Amino acid sequence: MKKNESRHSRRDFIAAAGGAGAAIGLSQLLSNDFELAFAQNVIKGKERLIVRSMRPEDLETPVRLLNTWITPNDLFYVRHHSYAATPDEKAAKEWSVKIDGEVERQLMISLDELKRMERATVTVTLECAGNGRAFYDPPVAGIQWEKGAVGTARWTGARLAEVLKKAGLKSTGKYVALDGADKPVGKMPDFVRNVPIEKALHADTILAYEMNGEPLPTLHGFPLRAIVPGWEGAYAVKWLNHIQVIESEYDGFFVKTAYRYPNKRVAPGAAVDPKDMVPLTGLIVKSFINSPLEGAVLKTGKFRLAGFAWAGEATIAKVDVSIDNGSTWAPARLGKERERYAWQSFEHELNITAPGSYLIMSRATDDKGNMQPVAPQWNPSGYLWNVIDKVRINVEGA
Repeated sequence: MKKNESRHSRRDFIAAAGGAGAAIGLSQLLSNDFELAFAQNVIKGKERLIVRSMRPEDLETPVRLLNTWITPNDLFYVRHHSYAATPDEKAAKEWSVKIDGEVERQLMISLDELKRMERATVTVTLECAGNGRAFYDPPVAGIQWEKGAVGTARWTGARLAEVLKKAGLKSTGKYVALDGADKPVGKMPDFVRNVPIEKALHADTILAYEMNGEPLPTLHGFPLRAIVPGWEGAYAVKWLNHIQVIESEYDGFFVKTAYRYPNKRVAPGAAVDPKDMVPLTGLIVKSFINSPLEGAVLKTGKFRLAGFAWAGEATIAKVDVSIDNGSTWAPARLGKERERYAWQSFEHELNITAPGSYLIMSRATDDKGNMQPVAPQWNPSGYLWNVIDKVRINVEGA
C-alpha cells in the first residue's frame, strides 16, 4: 500500500470512529436502496455538497462553490449532533420557546410573538469549530472536515436580550443555556450549549427565524435558531425551543466535555488533562483561496487569485499572498463588503511567466495583530485549524 493510501485509510477509520462516514457520495456511504432513498430525501436541495455523515446529517460545501460573499441557503454547510427536528406546518405555527430559570417570570413565547418584536438582521460567518480537522497530524477523531464547513448568511430575528428582558432577568443569572428540539442519537446526551450572560445580552445575539430573507430551512434550524455572532458554530443552536437562565456553567456533555480547548500549547498527539481545558468561544483569524483551485492547470501570464478571510469578533486588517513558498509576500486587495462578523473577500492579480508547479498561499491578519500561523496549534479534538492556506497549481507555457 502506498503511503498516501495508508494515510487516507487511517483518516476514514478515524472518521467512522467519530460517528461519521468520510464519504464522497451517497452510494459509497449507504448499504442499501432504502437508506439511499432516505438520504436523498433528507438532503434534497443539497446535492452539490460533500456528505461527511448521513445520519445525522453533516454536509460540507466544496470550496469551488464558496465564491460569493453571501452563501446561498442550498450551498450552506450542515452540522448536526442529533437527528434534525422536522416540524410540520401545524407544529411550526404552534412553535413556542420556553424561558425559565433565573428569571422573574417563566414565559412561553410563540414564533408569532417573536416576529412582532423589533427585527434585527446581522450578517455572520458561521464556521464549525472542527473545520480543517482532516489536516491535523497525527489525525484526530471526528468529522473529517476539510475547508468547507463555513458559510456566510444574513440572519434575521428577535434580539435575545429583549426576550430575556420580558422574562425579567435576575442578577443571579450568569449563563443562558440553549436547547433545541433535535433528537439525540442512541445514548448520546442532549445537545445543549450555554452562552455567558454578557454575550447573550449583546444586541447582535439574536433568535433567528429567517436566513437570507427566507424562512429558515429545516436543515438550518427551522423555525428558530440562535445566532451568536463571531463564536464557533455550535453556539448557533437549531430548532430552539428552550432558553434557561442559569447561575453557573451548564453541567452537560457539550459544555463540560466537548468543545473545549487546551489552555496551553501541547505537543502533537499529547493527552490533555481535562482541568487544562477551557470552553471554545470566538473564531480565530483564517483565510482560504477559492480561485484558482487545487490542481488547476493554467497558462503563463496573468490570472486572478481570490478568496475569503475572517476572524470571528475581530475584523480583517490585511491579507497577503505568496507564490514562492512564502519567501516573499504581496498585499491582496480587500473587497468592499465590510461587516463586523462576516468574512472579507480578497483578490490579487498574479503574473507567472515561467512554467512550473507553484504553491499559492494566503495569510490573513486581523485588527488585533493576530496572523495565520505556518503550523497548527495541535489539540485532541482538532478544533480551530487556521494554518496559512495553500493551493498547488501547474503552469504551462502559452
